[in-house]
Amino acid sequence: MPSSERIALFIDGANLYATAKSLGFDIDYKRLLKEYQAQGYLVRAFYYTALIEDQEYSSIRPLIDWLDYNGYRVVTKPTKEFVDSTGRRKVKGNMDIELAIDALELAPYINHAVIFSGDGDFRSLVEALQRRGVKVSVVSTITSQPPMVADELRRQADEFIDIVHLLPRIGRESTDRPARPPERRIGPDEEEM
Repeated sequence: MPSSERIALFIDGANLYATAKSLGFDIDYKRLLKEYQAQGYLVRAFYYTALIEDQEYSSIRPLIDWLDYNGYRVVTKPTKEFVDSTGRRKVKGNMDIELAIDALELAPYINHAVIFSGDGDFRSLVEALQRRGVKVSVVSTITSQPPMVADELRRQADEFIDIVHLLPRIGRESTDRPARPPERRIGPDEEEM
């Protein structure tokens, strides 16, 4: 029987994709929802990602559409292109502030926040949620080389869940199905916003 815990999921799409890819598996988002619905009352499941504007077809669009129709609240914004001081074209796209605002706004209505990200920038958010009486779990990995989770984020969380322990319940092998086109990643000559 599920507990009376009121849970919200906050998924940093690009970070989770990179984590899963580094471990050689894909996330089964339907199984991910079921996993947390079985643990308590799932108030919300947010998925955050930046999209490249002016692309006729985005490789991540089918996933975004599926998530939107299957129980996730999808939050997107367009990436921004600019030319840096050396004249190189760069792309920025970061959803940290949107995730943080949604988490703080939802804090009075939940008692457990699950953040799928290893980004150390979320340490302050975790601390702010904890001050509001919310238990915070961080899902990422220390199994990859280098680890995908920042040490300060892992230490701040009430619970760190290495995603490899969730694999049997939320993952599927990358080889089990046709490869999904790669999600837009920030390249070495590009930076996050």
